[in-house]
Amino acid sequence: MINKMREILSRITRAGVLDKKQVEEIVRDIQRTLITADVNVKLVKEVSERIKKRALEEKLPAGVSRREHLIRIIYDELVGILGGEKYSPRMERHKILLVGLFGSGKTTMVGKLARYYLKRGMSVAAITTDTWRPAAYEQLQQIGQAVGFPVLGGKGEDAVKILEESLKKHKGQDILIVDSAGRDSLSDDLIREIKEIKEILQPDEVFLVISADIGQTASKQAQAFNDAVGLTGVIVTKTDSSGRAGGALSACRQAGVPVAFISTGEKPEDFEVFNAEKFVSRLLGFPDLGELLKKVQEAVEESEFSPEDLLKQEYNLRTFYKQLEAMKKMGPLKKVLEMLGAASVPKEMVEESEEKLRTFKVIMDSMTKEELEHPEIIKSSRIKRIARGSGKSEKEVRELLKQYEMSKKMIKKIKKGKFRGIPGMKGLKGIPGMPPGMMK
Repeated sequence: MINKMREILSRITRAGVLDKKQVEEIVRDIQRTLITADVNVKLVKEVSERIKKRALEEKLPAGVSRREHLIRIIYDELVGILGGEKYSPRMERHKILLVGLFGSGKTTMVGKLARYYLKRGMSVAAITTDTWRPAAYEQLQQIGQAVGFPVLGGKGEDAVKILEESLKKHKGQDILIVDSAGRDSLSDDLIREIKEIKEILQPDEVFLVISADIGQTASKQAQAFNDAVGLTGVIVTKTDSSGRAGGALSACRQAGVPVAFISTGEKPEDFEVFNAEKFVSRLLGFPDLGELLKKVQEAVEESEFSPEDLLKQEYNLRTFYKQLEAMKKMGPLKKVLEMLGAASVPKEMVEESEEKLRTFKVIMDSMTKEELEHPEIIKSSRIKRIARGSGKSEKEVRELLKQYEMSKKMIKKIKKGKFRGIPGMKGLKGIPGMPPGMMK
């Protein structure tokens, strides 16, 4: 869906004049793309008719070309079918109940939700009441240890009793997340169990966890769970790997249940508040600098790297090493590129660049303190020794030194203020990022 929508936008920007025939062709392409992404056919028809009507009948705003206006219309209409307003999470003490069917990823979602609130200075605890799935308690314990929150619960056959006993042991953390059991379908016994859990827990939020790959079937699930237990929101998983994410997200919108969060990968940090505007911006290839800056800030906080290392201290290989470490903490390179509106970079090129980053770190681990702090001393004999010690080739060592020199030159330009006139550089100035030339 992403590539198709960007192809459509590319056609619009390349068009000399947008007449009625071209607009109709573009609208038909949008229809096919949305239907392929499993968006409800009736909804697709309504949206495409609105796009065509607005594109042909609306008066152009002052200073805006017809091409720019059409792109804005497409953007607005896609945002509309995916939910419009951004969800606002509760940031005070509250209890969360997660519900859903087997395979939706509820237990993994506990860890992601917990990390989200922990990163915002709140304490978190979790309880599992899943008595159906073997080792569910052990799995959540492992997640709790990795992310850093206590897990209550245990083995048994009575989910309600487990919850009651766990609530007695609860230490009063700000956020309490309860993971309920799933089933193959929304059966009477599942509804009865969730209702009993809800009655005892009195949750402030009841989130349905669904996978994006179920497409528009999400509407039926959301409606059924909402009618049964009353939902406050939906969490959609696998939005990064499913071409049907648009279908799942729009289906929740149709069911009248807001999408609260989305999971964009397997790691705990691959999780965010759902924002239709941001989602559509990525879909259409517009840079998401705001999200990138948040990722950068988290990377800075989690690593020893500080932007001041770039601008105030001497820039050497030790600084370069910290820069690579901080970038690694920002997440997969593919996601960073998506935030910058460069998601179309070939997969092979991204993988090659990630491998370079790993290689460079291994090489620098084989250097002495003196070499890291004074790279200018690294000549032919030292290059041979470093290559042998790291198990890499001399060519790779020389490539590292070349990348370092490029980064050093870039930092000098930033210090001299040569990038002040470039949009976005004020926010990006001095932050850890990919060394220049890595995507070559």
